[in-house]
Amino acid sequence: MSSRPVLGVIACNRIVGTESAQAVMDRYIRSAMRYANVAALIVPSLPDLMTAAEVAPRLDGILLTGSPSNVGTRRYGADGGEGPFDDARDEIAISMVDRMIDAQKPVFGICRGFQEINVAMGGTLRRDTSTSDELIRHHAPDGVSFDAMFSHRHPVELVGGGLLANAYSKAGLDVNSVHYQGIGQLGEGLSVEARSPDGLIEAYSARPNGAPLLAVQWHPEWGTENDPDSQTYFHLLGKALRGEL
Repeated sequence: MSSRPVLGVIACNRIVGTESAQAVMDRYIRSAMRYANVAALIVPSLPDLMTAAEVAPRLDGILLTGSPSNVGTRRYGADGGEGPFDDARDEIAISMVDRMIDAQKPVFGICRGFQEINVAMGGTLRRDTSTSDELIRHHAPDGVSFDAMFSHRHPVELVGGGLLANAYSKAGLDVNSVHYQGIGQLGEGLSVEARSPDGLIEAYSARPNGAPLLAVQWHPEWGTENDPDSQTYFHLLGKALRGEL
């Protein structure tokens, strides 16, 4: 049997009990392995012990996942901001984007990963997606259950002729929405793939240096087994890792 592509999945720095840990929620890894049909390795966010340049040559692509933490504001030239933050993940994630692009390998992102890639490409973030009167609500109200938080949904319009519009063969999707930050200024070279009704960018793609790049603000890894549209995102990941995208 021929070997499958190997996907790197970034980890977060979390506290488990009283100890620090490298953690990735199972749903990201399982959805990627099942619907992209790939093997996977967890990439620790430990920049004091390794560099992205050491890891990138050993992977066929990278998936930057969602996380409870926010991208540090200094990464995009802003001040303040509400945590929690994970500076070590910021360092590994942003440098992994650079190194994978240098190697012409796929870079995919979900939620925080979507924001990280935008910052890596020179873009900025806004931090008011649940409070601004200009925007629809992009996060469930505080105090709801975990499942209810991921059940919060809104439509997105797919940009005609884009990668997602062609993959889905329809004008829009209904997506879950679990984010307090979003795109401020779009990063250099990124093309908008989807917008929410308020105009906020919800997906983008690019091909910098020939590297397939696709990221979404929503969570296709949540309930993927019951959502063909979410499965399509991971099918695209599998195609990219096989040089078919």
